[in-house]
Amino acid sequence: MNELTFGEARHLTVRTGLGAEWGSIKKLEGLPREKAIEYILNPAPSNPRPAPYLTPWNKLEPMRDAGAKTRADAWVMAQTEGQRLQGWWIEQLFRTNTPLVERMTLFWHNYFTSSLQKTLQPSLLHQQNLMLRKHALGNFRHLLRSVARDPAMLVYLDGYKNVKAEPNENFARELLELFTLGHGNYTQNDVEAAAKAFTGWGVHPRSGKFHISGEHHDGSRKLFLRRAGNFTGDDIIKILLQNPRTAERVTEKFWKAFISDINPPRQTVVQWANHFRSSNYDIKTLMRVMLNSDEFWSERFRGTLVKSPVDLLIGTIRTIPYPRENTTKMVNLCRLLGQKLFDPPNVKGWEGGDHWISTQTLLVRASYLAKISRGNLNARVKTGPHIKAKNNEEMLEWLLAVPPLNKLPETPGKRRLAHALLKDPAFQVT
Repeated sequence: MNELTFGEARHLTVRTGLGAEWGSIKKLEGLPREKAIEYILNPAPSNPRPAPYLTPWNKLEPMRDAGAKTRADAWVMAQTEGQRLQGWWIEQLFRTNTPLVERMTLFWHNYFTSSLQKTLQPSLLHQQNLMLRKHALGNFRHLLRSVARDPAMLVYLDGYKNVKAEPNENFARELLELFTLGHGNYTQNDVEAAAKAFTGWGVHPRSGKFHISGEHHDGSRKLFLRRAGNFTGDDIIKILLQNPRTAERVTEKFWKAFISDINPPRQTVVQWANHFRSSNYDIKTLMRVMLNSDEFWSERFRGTLVKSPVDLLIGTIRTIPYPRENTTKMVNLCRLLGQKLFDPPNVKGWEGGDHWISTQTLLVRASYLAKISRGNLNARVKTGPHIKAKNNEEMLEWLLAVPPLNKLPETPGKRRLAHALLKDPAFQVT
């Protein structure tokens, strides 16, 4: 029946969730692999926490076009509310009962990047987050169409400035290079044609909602990827989804996020992408193919993903009952570790992998793990239950994806061992 061992259940839990949560692992242990995967892919409905107050678009946007002092006030307001929004998502990550939804929302946030620093519109970034989580395990076709209409994206990539009289190519270029085909699979003429097709797509000045202005749309005949027609933005998206490279690019990103930082075999990418396209871009279908693959379960790829700051900060506390830092400190720690939520560094997002590790971030990681795990090792931790692992072997299998590099403590005690394992380099990977 191919029933999951404890170690296999842990692997599935960690790669699709937020930390090696004991209860989640034990629920999957002993289940047939396919049944466990279906359990993971079909979480119970869960609504996000209410957002803090965020100044609406129609109040904040006019301030940016006013005098110098008013513009400065708008910038301060956006930064303050942006920190509140980051805190809101951190709390959601801590408290969620559907960690896969959060992980996929974060995945798409890094795939379709938008940032507070460019948009200066926290309310739009919150709406974008709700849109991404709505489609997180849904349909990529619908997600891509929603992203093209998303006000935060239209501001971030200057789509709201794209008009017939003065086409702006920023969104069109990233749509082709980052969201669908990838570099080398289109020409500059294709970018220009796509930009014209999306002219008139913008943000309504009063409501802050998506709005198409027929007056500013270029309805002329266009040549795009060797096809000719009076294309609109929706036509461009349809053509891109018909191209095999779109499914392959999403597949490659899935591999890097869930399997390994090592480049995937071309044959695997094509095979998985074909399933994805055949399902009309159903995201769960791609997830199902990936999670049932030999590659996902291969020992070769265990411990090959460096934990992201969210995995390290949030996942550790969800795994083991240590006291957590307050939300403000967690926001700052995410920034110090290079994963400032709602603020990816550029249009390509966080690179991940080995890029999470530097001299500075390694020191912050070690300091954080040492701090939360220190103290009276025999005292009851009030924030959660006792460690449930029965012995050293179970502790090792629970907390580490690969064998520890450091020598284990000679003095017995589960919390002493947990403290040592958290400080081991092997704890940094999954």
